[in-house]
Amino acid sequence: MRYGLMTGADGRRPTLEDMVQFGQRAEAAGFDDLWMAHVRGHDALMTLSIIGRATTRIRVGTAVTPTQPRHPAALAQQALTAAAASENRFTLGIGTSHRLVIEDMLGLSFAQPARHTREYLEVLIPLLRGETVTFQGQEYHIGGLQLDVPEATHIPVLVAALGPRMLALTGELADGTSTWMVGPKTMSSHIVKLISRTAAAAGRPSPQIVGGFPIVLTNNISEARARIAQNLAIYGRLPSYRAMLDREGLSDPSELALVGNETYLRQAIDRLEAIGVTHFNASIAAVEPGAFDRTFEFLASLKKGA
Repeated sequence: MRYGLMTGADGRRPTLEDMVQFGQRAEAAGFDDLWMAHVRGHDALMTLSIIGRATTRIRVGTAVTPTQPRHPAALAQQALTAAAASENRFTLGIGTSHRLVIEDMLGLSFAQPARHTREYLEVLIPLLRGETVTFQGQEYHIGGLQLDVPEATHIPVLVAALGPRMLALTGELADGTSTWMVGPKTMSSHIVKLISRTAAAAGRPSPQIVGGFPIVLTNNISEARARIAQNLAIYGRLPSYRAMLDREGLSDPSELALVGNETYLRQAIDRLEAIGVTHFNASIAAVEPGAFDRTFEFLASLKKGA
């Protein structure tokens, strides 16, 4: 299993230089991946392109970029440029986001997320491969478009897929999924099972399963969970995440967080690897002084011992 870190969604307000230095620090500590959420701060693709130029080994990836505000051709061109900037260490994670964001905040349609995602992938992926795309769908109409970024080679595409239809089309068309608010029971019986089955049926390789989890190394467990609960409250009200919490049998998103001592965290991460998570994506919760650095160093030690 690969070990990665998340930036951009931990409640902090880093500058661009802060994130570049964080990427360099993560690379120096031996982490495999740096993932960046695409929310209301810095643009994830631009930021990761800059981080990619400032590093030499660590992979960088979006977790995830919303699709509706970006035409698939425009996103393909951005992704190819990010791959060129990072010497082909870039992974493109995409997702449909949530009705709250797409309709209420941006005024765009959220009517058919599965249909939208299928059409999006059928345009995006061939463009990333350098193919000429002619496509006539219900949302997108492409007439003989080809992109040419000579330095860019293969770009893995991950989809934030949670529901059965989205997991099926992701297994069929993409390289894997990037999850958030998914517990180990649901990851095993739902996410890994469905996407692996559809990927096999489509003759595709075993999918990448990126599991994003809040995590903190601490002995102050109840206080830490209370702080985390405040930061994660919105996720319990978003329908797609609420469905995953219900599957897991949990009432509050903070119950998914990995909170405890070294032994507990090590066992929790080992369990995720055993059920099929290929990429562990740690969103470190800075719930108390020293917690971020302490957890960072602990995860780095796990990576070195893996």
